[in-house]
Amino acid sequence: MSDKKPFEIAREALKQITARKLLPTPVNYQAVYNEIAGVPNVQPFPEEPLRRIAQALPARNPGQEKQRSLMEYAIGQRNWAGVQNALVAYAGFITAGTGDTGPAPLAPTPGVPALTPEFFEQIARLIEYTRPALGEDDARFQEQLQLVVRALRDPAAEAYKVKALLADFSHRLSFAAEDQAEVRVTLLKLLQLIIENIGELSMDEAWLKGQADALREAAQPPLTLRRLDDVERRLKDVIFKQKDAKGRALEAQEELRQMLATFIARLSQMVESSGAYQGKMEESVKQIEQAKKIEDIAPVLKEVISATRHMGTESAGVRDELRAMREKTQATEAELVKLHRELDRVSAQARHDTLTGALNRHGLDEAMNREVSTVRRKDTPLSVALLDIDNFKKLNDAKGHETGDAALAHLATVARECMRPQDTLARYGGEEFVILLPDTPLDKGVEAMTRLQRELSKRIFLAGGDKVLITFSAGVAQLSASESGAEAIRRADQAMYLAKRAGKNRVIAA
Repeated sequence: MSDKKPFEIAREALKQITARKLLPTPVNYQAVYNEIAGVPNVQPFPEEPLRRIAQALPARNPGQEKQRSLMEYAIGQRNWAGVQNALVAYAGFITAGTGDTGPAPLAPTPGVPALTPEFFEQIARLIEYTRPALGEDDARFQEQLQLVVRALRDPAAEAYKVKALLADFSHRLSFAAEDQAEVRVTLLKLLQLIIENIGELSMDEAWLKGQADALREAAQPPLTLRRLDDVERRLKDVIFKQKDAKGRALEAQEELRQMLATFIARLSQMVESSGAYQGKMEESVKQIEQAKKIEDIAPVLKEVISATRHMGTESAGVRDELRAMREKTQATEAELVKLHRELDRVSAQARHDTLTGALNRHGLDEAMNREVSTVRRKDTPLSVALLDIDNFKKLNDAKGHETGDAALAHLATVARECMRPQDTLARYGGEEFVILLPDTPLDKGVEAMTRLQRELSKRIFLAGGDKVLITFSAGVAQLSASESGAEAIRRADQAMYLAKRAGKNRVIAA
């Protein structure tokens, strides 16, 4: 190790490059600098060439695809041991892959017949794998399928007979596949019809109509298992809230019906009392007209006063009862209004952030669990990106919180327009967002976030007439086999912090 100071070593290195007539490249400068400093000359990690090699590797089976993803991850970590292990494992899938790992196709060996029992067994398994997708309604088709499979697995079967059976079966298979496709289209039309009917029957129910609109959008083809899961979840929400609202509305209707019946009974009672009172008054008038002296009038007046007092008391009671009924009706109406407002609020906030329309933390947890389950089941890559708007506090302080909210909504809008249908956007908190990128290895996830940065820089954000450049720093992590979704987000968060430290407006892989 040299005792010279770094600036002295640097100056001496430049002199040596000139004296040796070397090209002033970074590699030559580093070699001369290390030589003068007395430290080993470690070559820089060739990240870009290795990435090009990884991208050029074919992925003919899931095993090769997984090892290529691991190699790309190791390159991002600058891990030579990881690159070596991935390459060695990748080579194993070329020469020794069997079963589900799917070996690479080998050239035919001279002298070995192409139509081997193993080849027929592969065809038989392929036919059996298609069976669940074609249904079991057609008994003739099922019989033909079993006949072909038995022939393929019969060691004594002759090739030309098997070929004829396969030709007949493929013809029948085309009809069965067309039938299943038609069934799928018809079922989708029925689903759309049901959704439209719900929306039309609920024109006055804003919360339910909004759910129906969202459900209609989610049920648009092409459908995938992920989208069907979303349709199922939304349908459950709609059905639950519809039952809740219907039950409460029926209770309110029953209360109003009972109050109306009571009102009619009281009205009838008042009419009857009024008729009796009127008859009493007419009889009293006749008695007064027939009276010969003042003593004959006194008893009649007492009866009139008594009847009038009774009528007044009864009228006051009915009036009080009707007033109580009116107040109860008003309370019921207010409760219904409150219920609908609460349903609106719950419907909007159950899984989505009201400001940006992205999923909230609860919705993110559900989406993450679904994607992690898919990764474990299918062994596909999942990238998780965590975005944080740069200098957001300064924007809030300078332009106000309303401008800050508008900036968050602007970022969410641009992100949704750049994302694929299968991607998921969620507001993680404050000015942070999480994007789930299924079927996406780490390097492709970084590329996706970089494209989003470029698109965001093209989209002008206006704050009170002023043009403001909105940027973000992001970290991207690929879910590993042994970690949870929360752990992947935590790694992406750490990478995002490094992006902030490195100057902001950049994307770093975890």
